[in-house]
Amino acid sequence: MTLIGAAELAEDIAQFVAFKRAMGHSYQRSELTLKSFQRAVERRAGLQAKVPFNTVLHEWLSRNPHRQPVSVGLEFGVIRQLCLYRRRRDPTSFVPEQDWAPIKESTFLPYIFTQDQVTHLITAASAHDARHLCGGMLRMLLLILYCTGLRLGEAARLQLSDIDLDQQCFFVRESKGRSRIVPFLDDLAHELNDCLRLRQRILEVSTTVDPGALLLRNSGQALSVEVASEAIRRLLRREGLKPDRGRTGPRPYEFRHAFAVHRLTLWYREGVDIHARLPWLSAYMGHVNVLGTQVYLRATPELMRLASERFAWHWRHGKKTS
Repeated sequence: MTLIGAAELAEDIAQFVAFKRAMGHSYQRSELTLKSFQRAVERRAGLQAKVPFNTVLHEWLSRNPHRQPVSVGLEFGVIRQLCLYRRRRDPTSFVPEQDWAPIKESTFLPYIFTQDQVTHLITAASAHDARHLCGGMLRMLLLILYCTGLRLGEAARLQLSDIDLDQQCFFVRESKGRSRIVPFLDDLAHELNDCLRLRQRILEVSTTVDPGALLLRNSGQALSVEVASEAIRRLLRREGLKPDRGRTGPRPYEFRHAFAVHRLTLWYREGVDIHARLPWLSAYMGHVNVLGTQVYLRATPELMRLASERFAWHWRHGKKTS
């Protein structure tokens, strides 16, 4: 049984938060969760006494029976990371099992563009002519979203200083609490060179001071997430993929989903070990953990069929060798 005192826990939390921030995480919300748990230990143990870690953790997680499982699961995940950090110092330290606070499985299934639809939309974007955004900038936005799987906000906020054309990568700053490097291939690098020439022409025509952003509005100002999102929605409606009104149908975010599903599908066709590669895709897309990426494994009938075929093949060959 692991006993914990308030002073010891406070020191562990301070070291753990410092470690996380050294790794590039802001960890602000998670620090609040840790401080809440710390106060629970202080109330239970006082400033001097020690209490069983597992007991006080269970009481803290159960403090409100009406909370959603996903909320409890998120808090539990933060405390479990702290416990794993403590175990580095003390191999006997308590680490709760994952099923202490199971996260309710998401029933969300994204709309997945086909490759033909993506090609059509990128071509249609080139002809886009609106008051706020020209076709070349909208085309570049869609190419970044589909070729790299960046979130819409991440793509819209890219600065010139975030782009390394020699190394062919983006530096995505402080998104979802962390920064990351996102490599890209030659074809996107070629498109980016064209985009840089276009943005220079926009600045010359608009006589605007360069805001430093990669994607610009026709006025020369930096492209906002709101304008980018509205331009994509208008494109989807114009091309018949989304109703004229309402929130139904595909959203701007679906290009990120298409990137993930098309990559997984290609790996399946190539015979790649998907579960070995899933952490790679998760890190590339900036997910907090691999659970955020696993949802794509059931996103399309084709992926489900390929997964079933792969399982059947391993099952048959496993029986032959057993």
